[in-house]
Amino acid sequence: LVYLIACLVILGFGFGLFSSPNTNAVMSAVKKKYYGVASGIIGTMRLFGQMFSMSLVTLIFSFYIGGMQVNPENSSLFLQSIHIAFTIFAILCVFGIAASLARGKVHEQEEPE
Repeated sequence: LVYLIACLVILGFGFGLFSSPNTNAVMSAVKKKYYGVASGIIGTMRLFGQMFSMSLVTLIFSFYIGGMQVNPENSSLFLQSIHIAFTIFAILCVFGIAASLARGKVHEQEEPE
């Protein structure tokens, strides 16, 4: 239980360190009257990313494990599928980092008076 809580805390810190600046960058790039649209798009893209990643993990697991139940005899297949999934998601993270760095500095928009 302690291990699970520690992992969730680390996950929460990682998400918080990414999500807040990313949301700020997106919201700073749009006019105030489009905040609702931008917020909706952020939420939609976040859910799409979660859906895509779960689909990809399910596809990888079904390819390696199929309909078998995970047990000590076929645990190597399970570990291999986890390794492949982590490798794919690490590569996707590199692309995400590159996209964030390519975005450049966030410029605050000035409000018309």
